[in-house]
Amino acid sequence: MQVPSDLRYTENDEWIRVDGDQAEVGVTDYAQDQLSDVVYVEISVEKGDEVKKGAAFGTIESVKAASDVYLPVSGKVTAVNDILEDTPELINDDPYGEAWLLKIEIVNAAELEDLMDHSAYQEYRSE
Repeated sequence: MQVPSDLRYTENDEWIRVDGDQAEVGVTDYAQDQLSDVVYVEISVEKGDEVKKGAAFGTIESVKAASDVYLPVSGKVTAVNDILEDTPELINDDPYGEAWLLKIEIVNAAELEDLMDHSAYQEYRSE
């Protein structure tokens, strides 16, 4: 299981990569492994939308199951990864790279403190 050290993680297996007040959000290697072969990605928010921490913003479907995806922090959507509509398998191939789901402008940086760092997430998933 890959767990990059430069990310923060949720208990629902989302990751966030922060750069100032901007961030990318995606799902972890653990999540894509549990889902198995991803066949469909639906993102239910659009660029410009105000989003709240903990709200579902999309669904990832695989041959095994469908899973909602939740926001790790509140913010304003600055980009949606549209290439996942045509190539959902990127989530299996590159969960921490090309398969990011959203980019957001963070409105409350204090919410990042509620997220796990890479070592806490590894420990959480090893239980």
